[in-house]
Amino acid sequence: MATRSTAASLFVSLRPDQWHKNLIVFAALIFAVKLLDRAALANATAAFFVFCAVSGVVYLINDVSDREQDRLHPIKRQRPIAAGEISPGAALTVAALLGGAALAAGFWLRPAFGFAAAAYLALMMVYSRALKHLVVLDVMAIAIGFVLRAVAGGLVIDVHISSWLLVCTMLGALFLGLAKRRHEITLLAGGAGGHRKILEEYDPYLLDQMIGVVAAATMVAYIIYCASPETRAYFGTEWMVLTTPFPIYGLFRYLYLVHRKAGGGNPSDMLIGDRPLLACVVLWGLTAIAIIYRPFGA
Repeated sequence: MATRSTAASLFVSLRPDQWHKNLIVFAALIFAVKLLDRAALANATAAFFVFCAVSGVVYLINDVSDREQDRLHPIKRQRPIAAGEISPGAALTVAALLGGAALAAGFWLRPAFGFAAAAYLALMMVYSRALKHLVVLDVMAIAIGFVLRAVAGGLVIDVHISSWLLVCTMLGALFLGLAKRRHEITLLAGGAGGHRKILEEYDPYLLDQMIGVVAAATMVAYIIYCASPETRAYFGTEWMVLTTPFPIYGLFRYLYLVHRKAGGGNPSDMLIGDRPLLACVVLWGLTAIAIIYRPFGA
């Protein structure tokens, strides 16, 4: 196996394959009907790259903190820091420089956005040091991180942030986080506690109960949002309800992959690797945009 250069190893440690999670910053742009506003689109795009950098900093810090445990994991032991390709000191130095540059760019875009990016970074650092060792709070911290990204997307373009966006983002992120915990437990079996102590506090049955509650809440919240008079008045159409079959199918498909195909460990891989799930997400996005923006007329 060819050895990677230090620069390549650092880039891999920033997890570019996970950067698509930061696309949530565009949610406010789309649902505030600002997608065709060039200035707003430019700011949202810049915000996306700021969060790619900030999330890369979080991954570096987390990998340094978890390097010993990662070496016990069949997949995570291949990460550059766990594999010894990058020293902890070098990783933390890069994290400090990249984090400083990203936050400076964030405050330059809009001070409110800069504070949101700083809050996200602070939360994730607390998560790496403490929250990931606390049952339930570990998954909730990750979900709140997604909410902060969605909030930041609204702040950077100076629009009202819908409470529905926050609720649906929180519930969706909780669903994915709990499914990931379930996958870790089933993958590592009896060795789960050796990799991460908090996994001893969970078991598949408990997680299935939590996942069921959150999945149902996510579907109900999204359906109520689409059918509410507030939504009809805001978009000037009652047809947002036509998008509801997509998240319903997507949740059921994801549960099928988790329970029947041992998926859920990496939501990104599942989305890209499972064509029906990918098609569902793409069709949902296109349908929502077509209904909101009505490119073919009212």
